[in-house]
Amino acid sequence: MVMGIKQMQRLFRVAAGMTVDKSDMKRLSDFIGDRLRDLLVLGQVAASVNGRDIIEYQDVPITAGLQQAIREFRQIDETLSLADILRQQSQLPPLRYGISTVLEQKLAELVGGITVSLAKIFKVVNPDCKNPGTAEWEQVEQIYAILL
Repeated sequence: MVMGIKQMQRLFRVAAGMTVDKSDMKRLSDFIGDRLRDLLVLGQVAASVNGRDIIEYQDVPITAGLQQAIREFRQIDETLSLADILRQQSQLPPLRYGISTVLEQKLAELVGGITVSLAKIFKVVNPDCKNPGTAEWEQVEQIYAILL
């Protein structure tokens, strides 16, 4: 898991006024892990194009919306465990390239930004949603698949 239940609940509550529960933990953790991996794979392509064999922070395609979500995550002042994030990523197939120290230190902010953006998208898709169910999760996952 990339974060504890209390952290996840706080991020969703502050970012979008939503309630999430333990049943959402695995789905959220998988979603975040997959989206972070998508960003790192795209960063790997950029590093390769630039003749490097290490992924730098500037290689990761951070959209304006994700950058805003990262800023909002910083304002929430929640600390995520880098060790937990790295542990989750190590369970996935290895990247061809390593990541720089700077990028490694920014992974928690990326995860926080992904989480904040996810909560906000739930609210945009269904403003009345208080606790996302399977249908809402599937809808939001499809949106992210299109965008990232």
